[in-house]
Amino acid sequence: MDGRASQILLVGLPLFLFCSDVFNLFFVAPPSSSSSSAASHHHNHNHNHHQISSSIQPPLDFPTQKGASGLGIGGIGLGNTVQIDFCASCSYRGNAETMKNMLESSYPGLNVVLANYPPPLPKRLLAKVVPVVQFGVIGVVMAGEHIFPRLGFAAPPPWYYSMRANRFGTISSTWLLGNFLQGFLQSSGAFEVSCNGERVYSKLKEKRFPGEIELRELIGKKIANSRVIDGF
Repeated sequence: MDGRASQILLVGLPLFLFCSDVFNLFFVAPPSSSSSSAASHHHNHNHNHHQISSSIQPPLDFPTQKGASGLGIGGIGLGNTVQIDFCASCSYRGNAETMKNMLESSYPGLNVVLANYPPPLPKRLLAKVVPVVQFGVIGVVMAGEHIFPRLGFAAPPPWYYSMRANRFGTISSTWLLGNFLQGFLQSSGAFEVSCNGERVYSKLKEKRFPGEIELRELIGKKIANSRVIDGF
């Protein structure tokens, strides 16, 4: 009797566990009332939030008004041109750039043009001759024995031997002196400012650079006069 009971227990217990697993697999218990109410509350909250966000319209984008300098309309310097002619070989470009930035910020719309002021024609021609003389002297010092016979000289002149004796000093002195002379001939020392084609300041005449306040006032007076003439 005890043997049969133990056999029934060993067979029935695994069968019961198998049936319970199958029942739990195919028959899921319905959600509890608390979970269903939480889900409905979350759904209602999302629906209300969507209605509120849809009812709130985004702010309208109105066009912003740009300044006179941004659009180029209504600038106090509009229609006026200032030209600064400076000596490029004198390292005056930094002064010209400073004056240009100052005038453009003081008078929006003003057109400031920078240009090189060349030296007179005789100085420009002499500046082109200097490099030829430099290379000529260096060539004579380095290969005089072959150059003078081709020029018809039986023997080099005496000054050639004195230059040849100190070859390095002659070449370096010729190069440095030629560069200095060429820079001097190419420089004009000019810083000339014109407004609408009329000269308002000349460094060649005043022998000095204009101050920023001084130049701003001169340009301001010229712009004011041109506006009065245009209005008349």
